[in-house]
Amino acid sequence: MLDVEGASLYYEKRGSGPALLLIAGAGGDAGYFSGLADELSDAFTVITYDRRGNSRSTGRFEAPMKMTDQSNDARALIEGLAGGKALVFGNSGGAIVGLDLAARHPDVVAGLIAHEPPALRVLPADDPWRGFFDRMEARYTEAGPAVAGAEFVATIRGEGSYAWPEDVQKRFLGNVDYLFRWEWAEWARFEPDERALAEAPFPIVLGAGAADRGLHYGRPSVEIASRIGVPWVEFPGIHLEFLPRPKLFGAALRAVASQMHTSSEPVPELWNTETELAVTAI
Repeated sequence: MLDVEGASLYYEKRGSGPALLLIAGAGGDAGYFSGLADELSDAFTVITYDRRGNSRSTGRFEAPMKMTDQSNDARALIEGLAGGKALVFGNSGGAIVGLDLAARHPDVVAGLIAHEPPALRVLPADDPWRGFFDRMEARYTEAGPAVAGAEFVATIRGEGSYAWPEDVQKRFLGNVDYLFRWEWAEWARFEPDERALAEAPFPIVLGAGAADRGLHYGRPSVEIASRIGVPWVEFPGIHLEFLPRPKLFGAALRAVASQMHTSSEPVPELWNTETELAVTAI
């Protein structure tokens, strides 16, 4: 656990090499990334955590979530566990946190990979999906967290086609009411600080999954990349591809993250040191 202002954050730390912080989205936690973190821990020091108010972290108060708290928490994790600088990967709402972190606290970010941030306010004014958050909030008010949560998940392509780990699903269900009651409005109103992101002194990459082309939670990444003048990449699979297929998603993330690291830093020493495995191969 890491104590931060107003909460204590559950975290997991794996591996060695450049620090890589993984941030989960709405209702998610470190468990989303267990397989992915294992896959990448041979090359990165991978840090995962439960966002405040969710799962095993504390900080669940009867008050609206603040994005500043989310980015401050990410900063505290990087300062406390990664020596003050880390690559950051965020998925979904975690990508929104990553974008806010990069804009507010650029000094702790070595590079940002924002995967499918559902920043729907960047879509055209007449896009029907701009009202998605309002519609889901109304369903929560009308029918409660179980119905709203199920309908929310049903809008995400690929969900229902594989089984979540039992512990991850149990914690997600325990987070749903908090998500809609106290976090939802902040996700809905988020708009990236385009000027700060365009001026960031580190690489930023936006991305979305190949299976999500044209979907409401995929298109904002294309728009944001265009507005701030950074690369956009296509990752394999669905919104949560790293849950059912961590090796496939990990291979793509490994390539982007390692290139991002070596754009400003030397190739990590682990790639320049003869290992027992290398000697055996000879």
